[in-house]
Amino acid sequence: LIVSFVLFLFRKIYGEVVGALPLNGGAYNALLNTTSKFMASFAATLTILSYMATAVISANEAIHYLHHLIPAMPIILATIGLLLIFAMLTIGGITESAKVAIAIFLFHLFSLTILSGFIIYYLINNGFDIFFSNWHFPLKEGSIVTAIFFGFAASMLGVSGFESSANFVEEQKAGVFPKTLRNMWGIVSIINPLMAIFALSIFALPVLQSDEYQNTLLVEMANHVGGNWLASVISIDAFLVLSGAVLTSFVGVSGLLERMTLDRILPNYFLKKNKRGSSYRIIIMFLLLSISVLLITHGNVKLLAGVYTISFLSVMALFGIGNILLKVKRSKLPRPEKASWIAVFIAIIAVVIALTGNIIMEPADGAPSNLSVFLEYFIPTIIFIIIMLNRTVLLKFLLSVIHSVFDPVRKFVLQTDKKILRLVHEINNQEFVFFTKGDNIATLNKVMLYITKNEHTKKIKIVLVLPEGKTIPEHLPQEIDFLDKEYPEIEIEFVVEKGTFSPEIIRKLSEKWNIPINFMFIGSPSNKFPYKIEELGGVRLII
Repeated sequence: LIVSFVLFLFRKIYGEVVGALPLNGGAYNALLNTTSKFMASFAATLTILSYMATAVISANEAIHYLHHLIPAMPIILATIGLLLIFAMLTIGGITESAKVAIAIFLFHLFSLTILSGFIIYYLINNGFDIFFSNWHFPLKEGSIVTAIFFGFAASMLGVSGFESSANFVEEQKAGVFPKTLRNMWGIVSIINPLMAIFALSIFALPVLQSDEYQNTLLVEMANHVGGNWLASVISIDAFLVLSGAVLTSFVGVSGLLERMTLDRILPNYFLKKNKRGSSYRIIIMFLLLSISVLLITHGNVKLLAGVYTISFLSVMALFGIGNILLKVKRSKLPRPEKASWIAVFIAIIAVVIALTGNIIMEPADGAPSNLSVFLEYFIPTIIFIIIMLNRTVLLKFLLSVIHSVFDPVRKFVLQTDKKILRLVHEINNQEFVFFTKGDNIATLNKVMLYITKNEHTKKIKIVLVLPEGKTIPEHLPQEIDFLDKEYPEIEIEFVVEKGTFSPEIIRKLSEKWNIPINFMFIGSPSNKFPYKIEELGGVRLII
């Protein structure tokens, strides 16, 4: 119930952020439009690790449930096969994926309804003695507060997927995202507490705490009240639901990595799409990563629990922080709903408490701590992201090393020099556009500071869209000329375009200059702005 309350707060938090910035990327997108690329990339790293751990753990656990019905099935090979199936399904397009997800959801509700009916019938005939016995069961150690603390920390992990929908919001129709949050919150608030009460009503606490029952609790409940046939139905349901988590991971990571590639954090190689509009290279890369992790752990995917635990909760906390930054830095940006300040702070504190509980929770005998396992995967991933963010600096450093070491081999040095300079030129040759409303020099200077800190470029166009009958602000050309002298490393071009600022003029200039729309910037629009941010085609807000 505490988890349900926290999710209720996050409904508004997610709704405000995604409503104001309805673009793929989730927490990454929220921080990209309010802070720096590094902070956004930090959130993206955590999200990718969460998806990777979710895909591998869910696929492996799904096969274990199926193995309960087909004992001869090879676990690792079947897990790879399941990952491959959902990778191909995601490559087939979001529409087909949605149909499969709906079918899984309906079967899940059907199965739980049958299970609930059998349990209620069982309790009518056998009473609630076990429940009251469990209620008065003495604690092994600590107080009731400690038990609630660790119980809440563990229960927060049972709502994975709540954050996933924000990573592919562009593929959803208008109004779908808030409904998704509402439906997920409602179902979690009913099913999770109900199943917990049912479990406490038919099994003693020592039985529930055993490894066998913790791993397949619903199956054991079904077998206890309905026999093998009901246990088989629940096993199939568990297999399908866990498979749905695999599907969510593939769809979510596809939207996130595509957004990161558009922002040049990842190589453009991953932007290639098929006829269905899917970024299949991203999906194949994620599939290979998941399979490699499965093979490295030799199928013992419980080792990944720490990666999933810390990544998932950290992403939720960062989304709350992104909401705060959006309120402070983008207060004029229109949004369909708003989360109150107190709700945001309570939600962040609750997630931090859950994160702390999972970090300090003692692992099973012989198992590594959640934090140590998380760091084993997080450190290499964030190093790769840092390298990609600073690749021009590293390329230049490599160039200087080559000069100092290989100068005697003149021919080799010159050939390498030309290749690297060409690569640096290609990166820096990307031109950017900022649409000004006639801003003063202080605002334009903020734009230049953002460009120098966050983008690799040598060229920027400052564009003034001038309606008929209007004149150019007399101070503007002189101030742009001054900035051009202050930033000699960047070529600044002042362009006056006749017309009215609109999505059409953005697309027209994008095609005319061959500059992608996501490399065009504007300041934060006010409530009087006639267009929604999503209608502008991906224009980025930087001030």
